[in-house]
Amino acid sequence: MEIEKDKVVAFHYALTDADGKEIEQSDRATADPVVYLHGYGNILAGLEEQLTGKSAGDEVSVTLPPERAYGRRAADSLQRVPIKHLLTQHKRYRPGMIVKVNTRDGDRDVLVVKVGRFNLDVDTNHPLAGRTLTFAITVSDVREATAEEISHGHSHGAHGHSTH
Repeated sequence: MEIEKDKVVAFHYALTDADGKEIEQSDRATADPVVYLHGYGNILAGLEEQLTGKSAGDEVSVTLPPERAYGRRAADSLQRVPIKHLLTQHKRYRPGMIVKVNTRDGDRDVLVVKVGRFNLDVDTNHPLAGRTLTFAITVSDVREATAEEISHGHSHGAHGHSTH
């Protein structure tokens, strides 16, 4: 079965930067694959385009410049956030940590730049903004989406019945 709109796709990946340094990967041995509903903007557009027409077992390498991945870094992206507004709670915050904040546009990962007693100064750029990224993808499964998944515009897991 080929990947096209209204198909649920499962894949494993390894993500590297322009120098070939690994940033992250899905753990094939212990972790479930990434699962998404194709054609609904649930993953980066450049990845979705390159996966169209592929099938289970296919391996794909996709390199995306910043504009097609997480965008360019915005220099004016520092903000002071009260610690009580963080969704990621830690006993001790340190510069360089990535934490999740609740914004009017939904949850967002931010980078801690400076730690105060009640506030954090954070960089609101996506942690991977400004970087050219290469995704090495192995498609593990492709299936028909359920009517409910299509009406919701996202996958309900590998088998179509997880809750949200």
